[in-house]
Amino acid sequence: MAKKQEERTIILDNGEVVKATFPIVVSASRSTDIPAFYSDWFFERLKKGYSAWTNPFNGKKSYVAYEDTRFIVFWSKNPRSLLNHIDYLRERGIGCYIQYTLNDYEEERLEQGVPSLKERIETFKLLANKLGKGAVVWRFDPLILTDKIDIDKLLQKIERIGDQLQGYTEKLVFSFADILSYRKVKANLERNHINYIDWSKEQMMDFSQRLVSMNKAKGWNYILATCGEVADLDGVEHNHCVDDRLMVRFGYKSNELMNFLGVEIINPTYNLFAESDMDEIPQDAICLGNNQFAVINKNNKDKGQRAACGCMKSKDIGEYNTCPHLCEYCYANASKELAIANWRRHQLNTNNDTITGK
Repeated sequence: MAKKQEERTIILDNGEVVKATFPIVVSASRSTDIPAFYSDWFFERLKKGYSAWTNPFNGKKSYVAYEDTRFIVFWSKNPRSLLNHIDYLRERGIGCYIQYTLNDYEEERLEQGVPSLKERIETFKLLANKLGKGAVVWRFDPLILTDKIDIDKLLQKIERIGDQLQGYTEKLVFSFADILSYRKVKANLERNHINYIDWSKEQMMDFSQRLVSMNKAKGWNYILATCGEVADLDGVEHNHCVDDRLMVRFGYKSNELMNFLGVEIINPTYNLFAESDMDEIPQDAICLGNNQFAVINKNNKDKGQRAACGCMKSKDIGEYNTCPHLCEYCYANASKELAIANWRRHQLNTNNDTITGK
């Protein structure tokens, strides 16, 4: 039976006893770039056993304990600092993979806070060598159309990166900037004088068809997938960014994680005539190597996410308005000023149990 993520009590640094959730799967984080800016804080909290999180909707502070954590999904535009911490995760028996957003908006200066493209590609390769290429997922996200960026230019940008990442990743995940549906994104772009163009269905289809053709012609053979997109596009999957199948591949040695995910490990048997029962292995079984396969017998989808989101259940520990990348199109910051203020507050109190230091 899968272990429930029930609340239990923990003792805080100050001796106070409070209730906390004990997630098995942690997302770090959709709300801010923890690897780029809060990596040391996060791993110190991991060692201490808990961190605090403030609900963005009601302002309530709650606690997350890491005693049961067996897998972490990292999200980042600059995860180089993780190279210093991967060995510690292995010592703790915690698996991970990285959703690595590697865009090329250098010329347009839409991501002024990230390192150079050359440095980010180098970081990608170093992490892939450390974790395995399937554990570093390339995201070109979001795809933005402006008066200076058309579909041709986006495809050129993707081609330039795709050529360099061949052999270092298995998948390219992308999404179309849905500016009109996100008030923060629209306000940030207009405030920063970016003349955006909202994607039409016809443009989405044209882009995806050309990307599929490029993927085949270049011999990349990347799995192409969209994030949170309703449209069914030929040759393109719907992604599961917090993905139980990837967790099985990179965390199957953890019995606690496998029980939580509802996984059955299959070891085909051989008879004296070297015949096996491979025909009995389900088509969607996950190959683990060493003649082992895994089957997920549980629906792990997070029903609390958008209908088009394929992610499974996890606990996100990030907080909005804390990312100093200051991307012009950001959905996680209400303003650059607020993000910088929270970043500075964090720097004054890096030992706090919250990201913001409050």
